[in-house]
Amino acid sequence: MARLTKRLIDTLQPRDKDYFEWDDELPGFGVRVWPTGKKVYVAQYRAGTRLRRMKIGAHGPLTVEEARKEARVILGQVARGEDPQEDKQTRRKSLTVTQLCDDYLKAAEKGLVMGKRRQPKKASTLYSDRGRIERHIKPLLGKKLVRDLTQADINRFIRDVSAGKTATVVTTERKGGKAVVEGGAGTAARTAGLLGGILSFAVAEGIIPFNPATGVKRPADNRRQRRLSVDEYRALGKALAAASADRETEQGLYAIWLLALTGCRLGEIQNLKWAEVDKEGGCFRLEDSKEGASVRPVGRAAFDVIEQIAPEDGNPFVLTAIRGEGAFRGMARAWRRVMDRAKLEGVTPHTLRHSLASVAADLGFTESVVAALLGHSAGSVTSRYVHHLDSVLIAAADKVARTIHSMMTKAEGKVVPLPRRAQGG
Repeated sequence: MARLTKRLIDTLQPRDKDYFEWDDELPGFGVRVWPTGKKVYVAQYRAGTRLRRMKIGAHGPLTVEEARKEARVILGQVARGEDPQEDKQTRRKSLTVTQLCDDYLKAAEKGLVMGKRRQPKKASTLYSDRGRIERHIKPLLGKKLVRDLTQADINRFIRDVSAGKTATVVTTERKGGKAVVEGGAGTAARTAGLLGGILSFAVAEGIIPFNPATGVKRPADNRRQRRLSVDEYRALGKALAAASADRETEQGLYAIWLLALTGCRLGEIQNLKWAEVDKEGGCFRLEDSKEGASVRPVGRAAFDVIEQIAPEDGNPFVLTAIRGEGAFRGMARAWRRVMDRAKLEGVTPHTLRHSLASVAADLGFTESVVAALLGHSAGSVTSRYVHHLDSVLIAAADKVARTIHSMMTKAEGKVVPLPRRAQGG
């Protein structure tokens, strides 16, 4: 026996049968090593004459000190005459969907729930998950016991969200902020997917024996089908020029131009840093996109926009906050005003991303090239350590951006009209 440390646990090798390594500092705290090589922290104690053992969590997602802290809590309950394992089993039987959702979010925040590529969920993903839980799942299913959920309940939930039963307007954490909570097939599909993941978590935790969401058909999510026509691109270009003349918030205008010309996600543009802009290499070297580190081919037209932006001393972001430090966060209002000017309905930042992909396909580029332009995991460029992009990808990004720019301005190669202050910078 020795004090458990990360270095010690990493050296433990799997055997033909599982075995335990115990901590000599905290009696009852140990790690179980499985023949597969998986290592799981446990707390062991006696309740009367019965030997009890509680799983704390897997080594890796959970650090040894985090596990030790959890073990102290469990063993402290035992010292007070409680039986944590029995209490846990009793709680499982009476666990509501609301309590399960809270447990799921706590586990996800600790990095114990895996998302894409078996990586812990990003903060932005958890923000969306929390919104769907609070605005749809808890209001409709929160009081139900998890063990009583059936496929019929899941189907009813999907129908209710699709019909707009949870639609409302809520205040957000930002001062004076509001969010419109809508229903519809797309919202139902995405929320049902999250609910299925939460119930899979419940299965893994031993709360229920099977996932009642398995096999339930979700409605088709058509949110990505909207694309801009040539006339709509032109209307957007005119609206941006008019907004510039009226002194609209310049960061918002720059952001919309970059969304249209790069196909990047909104968060990737809002959080774009000067260190990620590689003009010479013809790309953005994104440190933390939805797909992880990503190299994104970018056309010359987009760099023409960036050249008009004056860097702000001490601020690493390309689009800076209007007041204070950090990145620009006023996109929602600027977007709404520009879309109203352009008389474009149902257009979101993702519409520009989908439209760029559609233009690329119209120009005859292959699916793999389009995937690389968008930074999809299926694309061939997913590492920021790539030093030289394939010239074909750079040429593709340049042709697509030039085509979109031409549709927006009716003048191929014309300098993008943007606010005066930045042009002088």
